[in-house]
Amino acid sequence: MSEDRNRPSTVEDKRFRLLIDAVIDYAIYMIDPDGIITSWNAGARRFKGYEEAEILGQHFSRFYTDDDRRAGLPQRALDTAIREGRFEGEGWRVRKDGTHFWCHVVIDPIFDPSGTLLGFAKITRDLTDRKMAEEVLKQSEQQFRLLVQSVTDYAIYMLSPDGRVSNWNPGAQRIKGYLPEEVIGQHFSMFYTPEDRDAREPQRTLEIAVREGRFENKGWRMRKDGTQFLAHVIVDPIWGDTGTLLGFAKITRDITEVTQAQQALEQTREALFQAQKMQAIGQLSGGIAHDFNNLLTVILGNLEIVRKRVTDDPKITRLIDNATQGALRGVSLTQRMLAFARRQELKSVPVRIPALVEGISGLLRSSLGPSVKVETRFPEDLEPVMADINQLELAVLNLATNARDAMPHGGTIIFSARTEEVTGGASSLAAGRYVCLNIADTGEGMDETTLASAMDPFFTTKGVGKGTGLGLSMVHGFIEQLGGRFILKSNKDQGTTAELWLPVATRGSVAEPVAQTQTVEVPRLCVLVVDDDSLVLTSTSLLLEDLGHRVISAPSGARALELFGSEPDIDLVITDMAMPQMSGAQLANAIRLIRPSVPIILATGFAERLEGIAERLPRLSKPFTQLNLVEVIALAMK
Repeated sequence: MSEDRNRPSTVEDKRFRLLIDAVIDYAIYMIDPDGIITSWNAGARRFKGYEEAEILGQHFSRFYTDDDRRAGLPQRALDTAIREGRFEGEGWRVRKDGTHFWCHVVIDPIFDPSGTLLGFAKITRDLTDRKMAEEVLKQSEQQFRLLVQSVTDYAIYMLSPDGRVSNWNPGAQRIKGYLPEEVIGQHFSMFYTPEDRDAREPQRTLEIAVREGRFENKGWRMRKDGTQFLAHVIVDPIWGDTGTLLGFAKITRDITEVTQAQQALEQTREALFQAQKMQAIGQLSGGIAHDFNNLLTVILGNLEIVRKRVTDDPKITRLIDNATQGALRGVSLTQRMLAFARRQELKSVPVRIPALVEGISGLLRSSLGPSVKVETRFPEDLEPVMADINQLELAVLNLATNARDAMPHGGTIIFSARTEEVTGGASSLAAGRYVCLNIADTGEGMDETTLASAMDPFFTTKGVGKGTGLGLSMVHGFIEQLGGRFILKSNKDQGTTAELWLPVATRGSVAEPVAQTQTVEVPRLCVLVVDDDSLVLTSTSLLLEDLGHRVISAPSGARALELFGSEPDIDLVITDMAMPQMSGAQLANAIRLIRPSVPIILATGFAERLEGIAERLPRLSKPFTQLNLVEVIALAMK
């Protein structure tokens, strides 16, 4: 009977041993009460490296590290298993070849029916790969946390699914001003403006992020101190493995300074474009005015000669006078174009603005009419400015007339002035002292669009045939040519103010009226006239011959030099300034090398920057009259 009962038990033991030996992913072995290894399976052999014959009879503590053995961990593991019925833990263990592996260990005590400890069953699993993955993940998380915590230019933080702040990086603290303890747990809508909160912008942000997978936008946000900043915001939803919304990652960047810098750059580009456009139009206007001045020189010169030689027929005389008035109106137009192009001839002298305005007060009253009241508010110690008197009077009259047209039902024009010290820097004015002349009206004013175009050439709001559109651009060009600045300020229904910034005259300058040129009797001369325009050449020659002078004409600088060399009796040279191949200035230099004492007059249709000998020569501005010729010849022959 006893043999029959023992046979199944032996069979089961064999089967159990075969099962344990077949396991290769776990080290399963037995140790006696003293920790001596009494069995060894294939799994233990695979990842601990010992053959069964090498390890049986050895103490299991040899698998522990030296530090763990010195700390008594092997015995504590057995004591824990006896005391608590099981020991379970993780730690580093040592293979036969000395390498370490991370393992999960379970030790169970084995007792016989009487309660006597027979030994321990020990199961060890190699978790090195999992441990290394965890370490890599932990290191990555630490690096990411350090990265986020080191970012100060971006606010990076997490939101719960309902929008509450769950963490806070230094960038968020720097940009928004809140400490972590002040903001964690609060709803992120606290950063929005009241208007955006009322419009449900925070909720819409999260809804879009969930629906579209991301939210990105720009908008105004609030700091702790109540100030606002322009923010670029990105919100990304965070989903769990099961598709559950875990929260949101939010990145905010303060782009206030960047946006302002971009806007300033755009404004600078626009100003540069405007300046280039005005320069191109100015060059075009100056060129047209120059050619037009040549035509007017011919027309006025011939009309002047005809006027002297016609009979006393009043009809013919009236026709000539009418044609002359039309040509003079053309002169006025070319002067405006040259003023806009900053190429008119200016005679700058010290000018007292109060005296100038007082001097044209009668003309102002007759031009403005009884419905417009004029007030002047000038300080007694206002310094004189450097300006061309005639051109400044024209500019003031022009601006006053514009003010009158902006007040169809009457109003007030106020003239005032103040002295300002400009240090340069951001201002377009050079450093120095300036008088700012203000001409303010109580008229209709201009909207932003009209104001932006007001100084463009040929722009007018007066209707067809009622204005050339060169008035304000003429003032602008004239003031800029003086080294000043013209500023126009206006608001719709609030009037307009024109500011003329004029350089103060140097100390010691005395504002005096310009002396009138006295007519001097000039003997008959042999005059060499040079101009590449045949019509101007003929007209000038006729005017001189009518005065009794002998004229030699040349169509170019090269031909003029030939004639000058062959005609020793030439007393005077009148040459056009702007000529191809050889300019009037170059011709003057060449003539002075031959005969330094011969007088030379430069005729020009616009102001030009001259250097050397040409800078000191008398000028004849086109178009000119016979009287102008007489005066400039008298000046040159002194």
